[in-house]
Amino acid sequence: MTGEARIIDGKATAAALRAEIGREVAAIRAARGIVPGLHVVLVGEDPASKVYVASKEKLAVEVGMNSVAHRLPAETTEAELLAKLAALNADDTVDGILVQLPLPKHIDTGRIIDAIDPAKDVDGLHPINAGLLAGGKNGLVPCTPLGCMLLLKQALPSLSGLDAVVLGRSELVGRPVAQLLLQADCTVTIAHSRTRDLPGVVRRADIVIAAVGRPRMVKGDWIKPGATVIDVGINRLPDGKLTGDVDFAEAVTVAGAITPVPGGVGPMTIACLLKNTLTAFHARRR
Repeated sequence: MTGEARIIDGKATAAALRAEIGREVAAIRAARGIVPGLHVVLVGEDPASKVYVASKEKLAVEVGMNSVAHRLPAETTEAELLAKLAALNADDTVDGILVQLPLPKHIDTGRIIDAIDPAKDVDGLHPINAGLLAGGKNGLVPCTPLGCMLLLKQALPSLSGLDAVVLGRSELVGRPVAQLLLQADCTVTIAHSRTRDLPGVVRRADIVIAAVGRPRMVKGDWIKPGATVIDVGINRLPDGKLTGDVDFAEAVTVAGAITPVPGGVGPMTIACLLKNTLTAFHARRR
């Protein structure tokens, strides 16, 4: 294949999704006098987490949702955080609960995720939602994998029968996106650091999802000509620039379609958080 891949524009797709959500929220407000409520819990002063939470708050307000951020000090105990979650679980005006990760080291992240009402778990990380996804049933799906699938479906007319390789096996991205690809009738391989002949495995794929957290690991000659590449990685280089897990400059000359970093999967994650909040609202308040 010659020329350059089509760029999959995550910013534009996310903006369109947020606009669609905004219209639906406005219709709910007009018909019922209520709006979905998204509550984000931030413990401590992690700079990146503070930026993420502010962005989530701003975009939730933009689409007309009730957005509340609970900012707790770093010394908050696990028991205090569990009590906060119990209160949010019991509050009927709260449709979505997200606990911003990472949490301070003295708090057990697993216990906190398990304590969120699965019906309000808009991050899609509760074991019940993970089990529903694994069983092909309806639940709340992690935001980044959901965003990956929306971008894929935009880039490809049909996913059925395609070979997909997922690089990375994390509970946040790798495993759930593999389940979603299976549901879309792809043939799915999950590859990781122990995979033998990793370049050869990736080279077979019609779809490559890169989510390993290693800058520019996937080279252009790993990519099958014409393949669709979704780069989930966000890595900051020593010069301050962001780059993905795929060597974009090389891959763009081989792939058929590819997401950039930044401007690809990233914007879709928050848009899908808002989508999940709307989904939770409809499921809870029929």
